[in-house]
Amino acid sequence: MTNETRAAPVLPAGLAAVPVAPGRLPVLGHALSLWRHPLEFLRGLSSAGDLVRIDIGTLPVCCVTRADLVHGLLVTEARSFEKGRFFDRLRPLAGDGLATASAEVHRSHRRLVQPSFHRDRIVDYTAIMSRRTAAMTESWQPGRTVVLDEVLCGLVAAILAEAMFSAPLGRRAELAVRRDGPVIFDNLLVRTLLPRFLDHVPVPANRRFNAASRRMRTVIDEVIRAYRADGRDHGDLLSGLMLARDADTGQALDDREIRDELVTILVGGIEGTAATLAWIFHELGRLPEAARRVREEAREVARSRLIRHQDVGRLEYTGRVVDEALRLQGVPFLTRRAVEPVEIDGVRLPAGTEIGFSLHALHRDPRLFPGPERFDPDRWLPERRDSCPRQAYMPFGAGGRKCVGDVFARTEMITVAATVLAHWDVRPVPGHTVREVTSAVIRPNRLPVTVEPA
Repeated sequence: MTNETRAAPVLPAGLAAVPVAPGRLPVLGHALSLWRHPLEFLRGLSSAGDLVRIDIGTLPVCCVTRADLVHGLLVTEARSFEKGRFFDRLRPLAGDGLATASAEVHRSHRRLVQPSFHRDRIVDYTAIMSRRTAAMTESWQPGRTVVLDEVLCGLVAAILAEAMFSAPLGRRAELAVRRDGPVIFDNLLVRTLLPRFLDHVPVPANRRFNAASRRMRTVIDEVIRAYRADGRDHGDLLSGLMLARDADTGQALDDREIRDELVTILVGGIEGTAATLAWIFHELGRLPEAARRVREEAREVARSRLIRHQDVGRLEYTGRVVDEALRLQGVPFLTRRAVEPVEIDGVRLPAGTEIGFSLHALHRDPRLFPGPERFDPDRWLPERRDSCPRQAYMPFGAGGRKCVGDVFARTEMITVAATVLAHWDVRPVPGHTVREVTSAVIRPNRLPVTVEPA
């Protein structure tokens, strides 16, 4: 008996019919490939089939690589699935927030959280976005080098923190997110993809992740207690969660539930938005004509004043730039878990089966997007967009579990990009190679730029 045979997982009925992705190793399964070259590995799964098995250690995960199968997983057959391994691994940080909660808790909590992202609130949030971005650029000096990915991460954290904690009581939470967020984000995907038994190995990465998670939860607990003691409605997201009541039961969120939702919003709302903004400026730095179009549109719409919420819909080309950046840098890997026997692509799979999918790989599928590696905002013109199946593009997910902050995030990206480029020319520093770094999202390794008045 070979080592490979001895190390192979014992498969429940049905999983044996799913083809195995190439590159499996004893004990580790495909973890080494996912560690070394995660994006290339995930993009290559479709060549092995529409439903293909990877092993994370000895845990089998069936990955769907076709758009309609992903859509079924998230929308038409969503009741047959719960959040899977990726979200289990987020639970030590986010508790039972929207990203990790069971279906029943999710339905209840979403009704309470959703009003905080209503259009009327987005109007006020857009003012914060414009003002904070303008303040950021006021410190820039012509000809100076700005490490834009770091600056944007700080900006996004500041915007979200002000929207969540408008009172001075919440400033500690903003500092905690800016300090501990990068540690958490850098380690989350690795913890998802590596065998669970490695969690408790006292290596520096595990210690940093656990310490950062504890600090962030502790600080947010302190902020919630301070708001309770203060007793006022500050008109921000935290106050809104404290005041929210279920229309049917009158039930409110307790402090732990509020903490979990705030952490979930912070985790989902900073790293992904900051990374996408960095990619936007990277792409526009390589395409001066596209940057010029964003600049001219922003100047025509805003006419030297701060961008307002009613302007965002008129920034049509900038919106297409944002949509294209979201396509190119989709979330690398997400999971669901079957709660009952299911059939996917003609294969009957048992309850408990882990199902994986990659929005990054889906959005770069040449069967769906001609020239998938090319940054082409005009692929989202109405006459061209209609040629792509609607279910093939889902940057914020789909169905009942779709990101609750999707409108906030897209509004923020459009507002920041237009505000910066209306006044500044952002040029890549010669000789620097920008590389993709895979964590919970895909971000540039470093993005130094030279800024000049436009």
